[in-house]
This record gives sequence, C-alpha cells and structure tokens, in this order.
Amino acid sequence: MKCDVKSQTVEELQEQFQAWDCPTYRVTQLLDWLYRRKAISWETMTNLPKPVREKLAHTYSLEILQLARKQGSRDTTQKFLWRLADGAFIESVLIPANPALYGEASDRHTLCVSTQVGCAYGCRFCASGLEGWKRNLGVHEIVEQVLAVERWHAAEDGESNERLVNNLVIMGMGEPLANYDNLIKALHILNAPWGGGIGARKITISTSGLAPQIRKLADEPYQFRLAISLHGATDEVRSRIMPVNRKFPVSELASACEYYQSKKGKMITLEYILIKGVNDGLDQVKPLAELSRRLNAKVNLIPYNKVEDLPWERPDEAAQDRFADALSARGVTATLRREKGHDIDAACGQLRLKTERELAEAAPVVA
Repeated sequence: MKCDVKSQTVEELQEQFQAWDCPTYRVTQLLDWLYRRKAISWETMTNLPKPVREKLAHTYSLEILQLARKQGSRDTTQKFLWRLADGAFIESVLIPANPALYGEASDRHTLCVSTQVGCAYGCRFCASGLEGWKRNLGVHEIVEQVLAVERWHAAEDGESNERLVNNLVIMGMGEPLANYDNLIKALHILNAPWGGGIGARKITISTSGLAPQIRKLADEPYQFRLAISLHGATDEVRSRIMPVNRKFPVSELASACEYYQSKKGKMITLEYILIKGVNDGLDQVKPLAELSRRLNAKVNLIPYNKVEDLPWERPDEAAQDRFADALSARGVTATLRREKGHDIDAACGQLRLKTERELAEAAPVVA
C-alpha cells in the first residue's frame, strides 16, 4: 500500500524529490498545497509540473476524511464524525474559546483529536471503548483531522487560507500514548512551521496513565503539555472505573508525572470527570489535593456527560460547586468546566457509537 503524503516529514519528501532529480523548492510548493491551501487532489497543485504530479500520485496516496455527520452550531461546540478510507468512523470536537479550559485568554479554537478507532483501555464511563479497539490511526489520519476541520471552516466562511484551529488537545477517541510513534510523528508535522504551524505549547496530550510512555514522552524534545485522565485520586476509586490503574497504580503514575515535570518544567493538568456517587464525594478532595500539590498540577473538573447504556450520572450543580470549592480551600488551582456539548453527544465516542448502531439496524438481513 502507498503511504499517504501527509505522513511524510519535510526531510523524507526532500529525499524522495532528490531521488527523482527534482529541485528541492518543489517540496516547498507541495507543502504549501497540503498545509496552507489544504489541497484534496494532485490535479489542483497547478504550479507543480505534470510529471511531478504523476510521480506523486504513483508514489503516495492523498486520503481525505469524509464528513459523515456533524452536530452543533457554528458558535458552540461542534462534533465532527469522519468516515475513514476503510469505512471506520472517528470523531473530532471543535471547542470554541473558553477561558475556563486551561485558564488562558479566550482567544482560541481548540480541536480535540482522536488517535484510535475505538479504545482497548475500557474506562467504565466512556463510550469510546464500548465496541472495543479496532486499530490505530495512521499519521496522516491524525493530521488530516485538523486539515478537514479547516476545510470545513473555509467552505463555511469562504476564506480558504484563514486559520481556525490554534490549539490541539489529544484526548478524543483512543489512548494517545498507545499509538505513540504515529502520534509523535503526526504532532511533529502539525507543529512544524512547514506543516500545521501549531506551537508545541498549544498542544496537550492526554493519557489515562501509561507510565512508561509518559517517561518516554518526557525525553522527547518537544514542549507539549501533559494532561492526565485521572478521575480518581485513590487506587480504590480509580481501579473501579479505570482498568489501566491495575497495571499502573496511582503511585507509579505520580512518579512518571514527576519525571515528566522534572524534564519539562511544565505544569501538568489532572482531568477529573465528576461522576455521581463514584468520585464526587468530599472524602475524595483530600487525596486529590495531596496529589495535585505533589505534582504541582492544576485540576480540571468536568461534570460527566451521560452515555447511553452506561449507568453513571453527573452530579447536580450544587455538588459540583461543593467539590470545586473544597479543592480551592485546600490551595489547589481548580477549574470547573461546565462541559460544552452536553446536548450533542460530545463525550468521546458517543456520536460514532450512535451512528454505527443506526447503520447496523438499517442494514438488510442476509438469509
């Protein structure tokens, strides 16, 4: 199978063009078509000679995500369901400027990106893994989520080159660090000035707690942010809802985070979904505060998004506020994010699951 051109770095493309005896400035032209003009076919790349385009078409694929479904309006959180070349579905979520997300100025649009089709880690509250893990996304499929949203924006606004996405959170479907090599290469492309041009400090990688990969990430040269999908500050609570904790318990996870911080010097974010009767009790505040202080981490509280077929519920707003206030009283930097997209199946995997079930119900029965 051909590799997709969007999985290639500038160095790899330069090597190929040299093998073709093409001048290297042609690589710059190609990258301009891919990442600034967001071309969807070789034919549109009109300043590349036809023989070069033919070589490109013969050597590389140029896969484009197909928009299968979208929920949300232009000025709110929007969820995109993409159909991949093999017919599988993934989701991306565009989150409008929100000063409570990471405490920064509200001047951005953040795209939540998926890294796998399904998920193998089986967090009890999450829709992504309900149908199991199917496969890792390729480098180009991670990169293409950003470009596809930019194309949608250009079609809506009639501005083909205007940048929309300026922050990335890698916390969509799948466990990002379980697709480590493809993720890092994709983020290199999205970060590079010749590629996506998104600053490393504007990219946050979220993990459910793969301690060895956190340490590996710490040794990378990039200044990405790290977020931990914690959802429980004790092994008792975390193991109940997150099977990964049995392999990498809180103590081991905390040690890996300390190593990451020692190498990067960046504040870590602890993501904490508040689930009624599971982890929202005030008895959970003390261990969470202690862990936050140990890691010099801020806590992002997110009320649970209800998922069909799962028994969990979100606490009422009074309970959410009590938990947030109790954390603040212990000196923890905590934000309570009233989850955007609660009405559009915005929790990871919900829209994909709904669509796949609808398609299965509509499929003809084979005798």
